[in-house]
Amino acid sequence: MSEPVSGAFDGRSVHEWDGDTLREECGVFGILGHPDAATLTALGLHALQHRGQEAAGIVSFDGLRFHSERRMGLVGDHYTDPATLARLPGNIAIGHNRYSTTGEVALRNVQPLFAELEVGGIAIAHNGNFTNGLTLRRQLIAGGAICQSTSDTEVVLHLIARSRYTSTADRFIDAIRQMEGGYAMVAMTRTKLIAARDPIGIRPLVMGELDGKPIFCSETCALDIIGAKFVRDVENGEVIICEIQPDGSISIDARKAGNGQPERLCLFEYVYFARPDSVVGGRSVYVARKNMGINLAKEAPVEADVVVPVPDGGTPAALGYAQESGIPFEYGIIRNHYVGRTFIEPTQQIRAFGVKLKHSANRAMIEGKRVILVDDSIVRGTTSLKIVQMIRDAGAREVHFRVASPMIYYPDFYGIDTPDREKLLANQYDSLEAMCRYIGADSLQFLSINGLYHAVGDEDRNDARPQFTDHYFTGDYPTRLLDKDGESMGRKVSVLASNG
Repeated sequence: MSEPVSGAFDGRSVHEWDGDTLREECGVFGILGHPDAATLTALGLHALQHRGQEAAGIVSFDGLRFHSERRMGLVGDHYTDPATLARLPGNIAIGHNRYSTTGEVALRNVQPLFAELEVGGIAIAHNGNFTNGLTLRRQLIAGGAICQSTSDTEVVLHLIARSRYTSTADRFIDAIRQMEGGYAMVAMTRTKLIAARDPIGIRPLVMGELDGKPIFCSETCALDIIGAKFVRDVENGEVIICEIQPDGSISIDARKAGNGQPERLCLFEYVYFARPDSVVGGRSVYVARKNMGINLAKEAPVEADVVVPVPDGGTPAALGYAQESGIPFEYGIIRNHYVGRTFIEPTQQIRAFGVKLKHSANRAMIEGKRVILVDDSIVRGTTSLKIVQMIRDAGAREVHFRVASPMIYYPDFYGIDTPDREKLLANQYDSLEAMCRYIGADSLQFLSINGLYHAVGDEDRNDARPQFTDHYFTGDYPTRLLDKDGESMGRKVSVLASNG
């Protein structure tokens, strides 16, 4: 049964107890020409689960028709069922893990999205955000378009449908040339697998191959899980069209849809989002995070007895800090990996347990000691406050908080769901000392922007031409923010609530 129309949506779910996190983006995966396409896609999405836990979807093509399975929840909750995979036959498939940064949490927004066009069926999935998506949506609707979802991926489908080019590939390129922002995208037709990356390469996308069949995915860890070979990164502004030919061979056509700008990968891929065992932009994520800890120890030393990571994000940096400082590393906090998001949703009383549901102090490693807590980032600070108190309750003599990234001052519009600017800890207090008092630590220090740049790229930030996307630290946005500047980014969108 349909539910009433809601008047507004803010693009965020309510699964976390206090919103004190940078929400994951999304993960994409696609494979062409393999008889186990859907199964391999499900495995790839499982490896990319950290990029989005709200929903997952897979679309396949069996030579006659397209098949779609889209589900709310985790990959393992649905795609380990042989009956589900049996409903996804064919040798072409694309898949998507979703965390909603735009569009409400509903089954109709779960990607891949599919449309039947003049040139045939096409399915699309993407990671990231279009910073002109709402502006284009408004123009399309004014021109008579009917939108069935609140996902900006649907805008791409409309632009493809309206393109005057003949081939699907040309229409696709025509469409994405009108999009601005940060994205990594995969699309499939009856014979093609298409991959595209935004003009400055904010979001990552890699190409691999298995048994001679091309694969595209958000991170190399998705290649590793299926035993595929890494071929190369998809370049910024590049569109790669892989097509099955009548003789069964696969052609690969790489084109440039961008305007030749230098690549600027998102630094938060290294700080937080990517899996530690992935290689992003030719750099080991684990090594980069360990280097952050090494540089943090150089910049912000303190006398202490033990270095303790805030798991799991702070672990590689804490190892680096311990290595550089010579202070022993210990697991002073144990993480419970089996806490479901919805378990903490129902009541404020349950929500009040907060951190203790996810983290427990290991008293034997903490009691009577001067503790250095190392975390990857601080957003609002409410979780940090609870963790510091938990360490004190476990008997720590001193608690020194060290953060392996700079202060976050600005929101993101390229696929990271950040709190409003005024809710960020760095904007709520006018000094580091005031922030330190708020979280209850004996001292608080952040890694400098150059310390982060050196950890990832071995050189200082070039202020005239930054090597990475780092606006959340610096306010230097790498593209126009057309929706935000035109007040469309926060524009209320009417959506139909459903029980799907």
